[in-house]
Amino acid sequence: MSAGAPSRARSIGLLALRRLAFAIPVLLVVAVAVFLLGAASPFDPVYQYYGVQIFGAGAEDVARARAQLGLDDSVFVQFGRWAGTLLSGDLGASRSFRQPVAEVIAERLPWTLLLVTTGLLLAVLIALVLGVFAAWRQGGWLDRVVTATGHALEGIPPFVLGLVAVAVFTLGLGWLPGGGLTDAGAEATVGQVATHLVLPAVVLGVSQSPWLILHIRQSLLTVLAEDHVTGARARGLGEPMVVLRHALPTALLPFVTLLGARVPELVTGAVLVEEVFSWPGVAGAVVKSALAVDFPLLVALSLLATAAVLIGSLLADVAAALLDPRVATDG
Repeated sequence: MSAGAPSRARSIGLLALRRLAFAIPVLLVVAVAVFLLGAASPFDPVYQYYGVQIFGAGAEDVARARAQLGLDDSVFVQFGRWAGTLLSGDLGASRSFRQPVAEVIAERLPWTLLLVTTGLLLAVLIALVLGVFAAWRQGGWLDRVVTATGHALEGIPPFVLGLVAVAVFTLGLGWLPGGGLTDAGAEATVGQVATHLVLPAVVLGVSQSPWLILHIRQSLLTVLAEDHVTGARARGLGEPMVVLRHALPTALLPFVTLLGARVPELVTGAVLVEEVFSWPGVAGAVVKSALAVDFPLLVALSLLATAAVLIGSLLADVAAALLDPRVATDG
């Protein structure tokens, strides 16, 4: 091990600690912002709490419910009450689901993680295959098709791709189910979940792949013009060896950072895809809690999404610093 290895590891560790310390005020600002935006919402939480039963409820019952839920308190009082509950280790209770927030998240988060992980792996696989071949055959028909399709897909929202996929593969061809976790009345077996996962995961992966494909292509084209690649060709190495062993590893370094930067888009895309395919993840809870101004659940889900973005960015920077000693760690 070189003498500089311990200092490099220490600087990466300090980078992680600085980012984690920076995350605390960011999460606090997000929590306050969610409360303020919720207070400005035109929806009355008590109507969402009662549902259709609000039409049969008396004025006294509604007033009593508002007092019991603390809806007549100012937004800052509600925030202070939520923060005190959080500091005691309790995420609070969801008014819209009428169960603890921790239970709502525990029931839905695994399905979201399954969808996001599968979609991200598909996006990376698609990007590596098409990006490498497009750069390798620059100017050919494959390069032109991949580049044009990539630029076109950049402007199409994931929910549009989802609706098209349902129209083609579910309603048109009948090959795959168009929503839910299982068929009606069926148990959640591996086969049932895998079958219902195909369309939403493919849609999420395809919607996230254009930026990755175009980045891989451009990065590989830049590296192919560098001296060490020219030297490899001069030594008589075959083109596959030159591209895959000498050019691609160098081109993948900035790709790692790009993956971290794409986490916010991935989270947003997952929410839209879950809604289109009725996937039982956190997206439905986000929409329902936002309509009901369900502060405990809405803030918890917002903080969860923010934490995912911050952690994704941190992991990408740490991976880039570990892979390339030239990357600065003072950010």
